[in-house]
Amino acid sequence: MKNKIMLFIITLMIVLVAGCGQKQSSSTAAGESSSGGGDQVMFATDASYAPMEYMDKDKLTGFDIDFIAAVMAEAGLDYDVKNTGWDTMLESVKQGKEYQAGISSVSVTEERKQTYDFSRPYFESTNMILVKKGSGITSAMDLKDKKVAVQNATTADTIMTGIMGDNSANLKKFDSNPIAIMELESGGVDAVVADVAIVNEYVKNNPGKDMETVADPGNFASEYYSILLPKGSELKAKLDPAIQKVIDNGEYAKIYSKWFGKEPDLANLKNAKE
Repeated sequence: MKNKIMLFIITLMIVLVAGCGQKQSSSTAAGESSSGGGDQVMFATDASYAPMEYMDKDKLTGFDIDFIAAVMAEAGLDYDVKNTGWDTMLESVKQGKEYQAGISSVSVTEERKQTYDFSRPYFESTNMILVKKGSGITSAMDLKDKKVAVQNATTADTIMTGIMGDNSANLKKFDSNPIAIMELESGGVDAVVADVAIVNEYVKNNPGKDMETVADPGNFASEYYSILLPKGSELKAKLDPAIQKVIDNGEYAKIYSKWFGKEPDLANLKNAKE
């Protein structure tokens, strides 16, 4: 009887170990897709762009987060979004292994198109200047000899580098827009240049900071946000029609109104191309 019991225990242990090994292999395989063809599409984001994407305690929220939920539901795809930071998002999506896409107010530019693919555009934006009241700054050209803060590797960085020069010591580049704005608050710079949604959200939430915004459509042209994809991604063919459907069926307008308190102007967006 004792030998039979021992034999039963050994057999049971072998079965359990084998079962654990099979589960681990299945989990690894599910994470190897680089084109969105696996069980779950992983999106990277930089959650420092309120109201587009930001952390509410330990929860990701914002316009982009609600938008991608609607798109993925329309596409019938399982997904998750992780806060990785800007530079990590750019690099990890380029590799296309751990993350198959990025959504983080990413403007389509000719330079980025050399490295990435993009979904069809889903948001029209522009850059805007944030300054302290009474600064006397009325346009981007007024910033040429001022100290200016931008987030590194953004379109604001590109535009202000063009205005101030490649090696300007007065152009301060930071890892995020909130840090750039803190530099303005402390008096370290004279202005911040960032996306209009981020600048307006900051002013709205900080009425006691005595800050104001300066628009300059002459130097800051319209930009379009798209979902960032690795080159050759098969996911684009699934996302584009889903994005179009969300824009056309009214769901986009509901999400936009929730976050911006007004109806979107879709005329330019519907005709925009990546």
